[in-house]
Amino acid sequence: MDEFNLIKELLLRDRSIRRFRQESVSIDALRELVGLTRYCASGANRQPLVYALANEQCLLDKIFPLLRWAGYYEDWTGPDVGERPVAYILQALDTGIASNQLCDDGIQLQAITLGAAALGIGACIIKSFDAAAVSGILGLPENIRPLYVVALGYPSEDAIIVPQRDRSEIRYYRDDKDRQCVPKRPLEDVIININNNRGAV
Repeated sequence: MDEFNLIKELLLRDRSIRRFRQESVSIDALRELVGLTRYCASGANRQPLVYALANEQCLLDKIFPLLRWAGYYEDWTGPDVGERPVAYILQALDTGIASNQLCDDGIQLQAITLGAAALGIGACIIKSFDAAAVSGILGLPENIRPLYVVALGYPSEDAIIVPQRDRSEIRYYRDDKDRQCVPKRPLEDVIININNNRGAV
């Protein structure tokens, strides 16, 4: 049970963080996070995903404008100077190994963000970005197809899970304490084949 509770605690801490302290994350820490992906399940065990790392300021400055931040915050273009990510991990598909990643991308991204949470590092998985431009900045060959960018840094904001008040409530928001609140469905709405489900959020 202790191990189960540890996983639950990490999942509760593993929220999308979008504002960061300007404290560096070492390249060794990034390598350790990517190292976790080697232990993940992989469709047909083809293991086609690869990663590029960035924590040098010259790269951070070039990558940041190519990212799209928090679609539900319509008037917010992303973290200000002094709150921006201090590292990035780019997840990409090596098309020389496979034509698609099956379900590997999500499995491995969760491993990275859970590992980051365990180290006290905040992470935000970003799907919307200028893939061609990021590829050029990182010098990626043509067979490497970018999938996601994980923005990383030590959090300067709080992010919490709140109960979903109704099924239409899916947008995250900031409350009066400037905490990022993420509505989540109750367990009884997620398990569909038992009439008397009981459980906590």
